[in-house]
Amino acid sequence: MLRRLALLTLSLSLAGLLAGCGLFERPQRPAWRSAADKACMARKTVAASAYVQLASAIDGPGICGLEQPLKVTALADATVTLNSTNTLNCPMTEAMEEWLRDVVQPIAMARFGQPVAQIDSMGAYSCRPIDNQRGNRLSEHSFGNAVDVGGFRLADGRAITVVKGWTRGNDQEKAFLREVQAGACNIFTTVLAPGSDPFHYNHIHLDLAMHGQTSDGPRRICKPLPSPQLMPAPKKRDMLPPAPEIEDDIDIAQAGGLPSRNAMAMGSLNFGLPPAPPPRANASPIQSAALAPPTPAAAPIAASVAGPPTALAPLSRAPAPPTPLPPSRPPGFARSERPMPPGDITGSIGARR
Repeated sequence: MLRRLALLTLSLSLAGLLAGCGLFERPQRPAWRSAADKACMARKTVAASAYVQLASAIDGPGICGLEQPLKVTALADATVTLNSTNTLNCPMTEAMEEWLRDVVQPIAMARFGQPVAQIDSMGAYSCRPIDNQRGNRLSEHSFGNAVDVGGFRLADGRAITVVKGWTRGNDQEKAFLREVQAGACNIFTTVLAPGSDPFHYNHIHLDLAMHGQTSDGPRRICKPLPSPQLMPAPKKRDMLPPAPEIEDDIDIAQAGGLPSRNAMAMGSLNFGLPPAPPPRANASPIQSAALAPPTPAAAPIAASVAGPPTALAPLSRAPAPPTPLPPSRPPGFARSERPMPPGDITGSIGARR
């Protein structure tokens, strides 16, 4: 019995030590998500109502979930309904309200003479990887930070779907969809429409992922890129050069941050040899000169190894001419004609390695 108690105590102690080392710590959501949610709530631009209701926190699986999820069934003071209840965070609800008010409704009035009465959503909160592909990073849908818009329904009941209207609709429908996508690129940080990739052929994906900052504000991913007439260049906030484009929708907080300075520096190095500098105009060519004889006051320059050092007498005559080199070997000479010593040359070579 005592032995079992001792083993149990030892096991609990080891478990406590491992827990202290962080092996059993649960992964945490990036801190910026909670900060953005609290800042949105403090602005009070999204108020609880019959169509925007605060729900219980969603915690997991993993880091999926929301601290203050909102169950949204309508927008714009309930004048625009959603085809289903969407679970969203506060910043995404706020951005949807702005997009609907400043972009969607003015364009609908200009193109069709009537407002949008319903947004057909194809998904909001869902704990899943990007594009539902195993092995990808978690999608912004996993945090209630994204909406997939499949179409719109006008006040007279007319439906405009992305899957049909983007390529096969009439001119007004095509223009409407492209204009609302371009307007979304100034509000959301990720906008993916048909033509961006094979997974978004039937909807427009909107989210507020963190892609970093640039000289003109948050880095935004907008695909396919709208025409310059629909999306003018944003005003620069500083004199820095434009940020380089990135190819995929990376959340830098989730992906572990931007590359280190060392990595970026290594990427910019040029390992080729630099070109030779041009010759100077006034420089004279370097010429070899004969060695001057040593002066009589020269210090001793050599010593005997076997005995005490002996000073050499100063030279009073010119240096002797150099000894001529031996004549070159006759043509066709391949190797030394001196006989090789007996023994295995392979073994001798191996011993020198």
